[in-house]
Amino acid sequence: MRGIAYRMLGSVAEAEDVVQDVWLAWHKADPERIDDAQAWLVTTTTRRSIDRLRLARTDREHYVGIWLPEPILTDAGEATPEQLQEAASDLSIAFLMVLERLAPEARAAFLLREVFDADYGDIARTLDKSEAACRQIVHRAKAQLREERPRYVVSAQAHQQLMLRFAQALSSGDFNGMKQMMAESATLVGDGGGIVTSFAEPMVGGPRIAQLLYAARLRYKHELRIVPAWINGRLGLLRYIGAELESVQSYDTDGERIVRVYIQRNPDKLRRIAAAQAALLS
Repeated sequence: MRGIAYRMLGSVAEAEDVVQDVWLAWHKADPERIDDAQAWLVTTTTRRSIDRLRLARTDREHYVGIWLPEPILTDAGEATPEQLQEAASDLSIAFLMVLERLAPEARAAFLLREVFDADYGDIARTLDKSEAACRQIVHRAKAQLREERPRYVVSAQAHQQLMLRFAQALSSGDFNGMKQMMAESATLVGDGGGIVTSFAEPMVGGPRIAQLLYAARLRYKHELRIVPAWINGRLGLLRYIGAELESVQSYDTDGERIVRVYIQRNPDKLRRIAAAQAALLS
């Protein structure tokens, strides 16, 4: 339920609200009228996520600057390389940003089919449409996203090795090393939510991005701390200034160079990760 709601909304807070509402509805429902509990919960979660997304889209039209999904910490733990690859493909910030292109019902149909492997009969019942209509919705969604989805299929190991090298270069202030790991056409996208400074438009150019990240090292010196962490299924970076989590940084790579950087600085979207990391240290 949380997986569906989060992928639909790109917000942990809104996903948790949806799940809580569904559980309340579940406890009020007549069990004799529910043939399949799992199907009922999935359907109700999806429908409420669709309604919530319609409202959220109106709010996002007035969002200050660029809107990015709220990042989540994911535990690599004992996951296999295949499981890591799967998580990275359908949970990454890049993937969630691509999903923003879809209308709410199309997003739901695409996720249920392509991520959660639901059959078209179940999708039809969830969306209250015919199976033929749902097939068409998914087909159009896939066509719409085809050009937008990341072109690179990178192993979790290759991505991880590159990110650890980049974290080391960033921590030590190795500007040339950082620049060499950036693709010439790399893009940076930031979200400050109108609360903290960020970019109104994407920044393009690997050298410029490396210079920007290096500038923070020059400014804050030993107050700046870089912590590698698994973010939305991929290894990314937490950037601290003193004891405060200043940003969560997600990266797309082609296995050899960094091609895209997502920097989340909106304090409202950092609270859960900051609290989780603080709890680990307490």
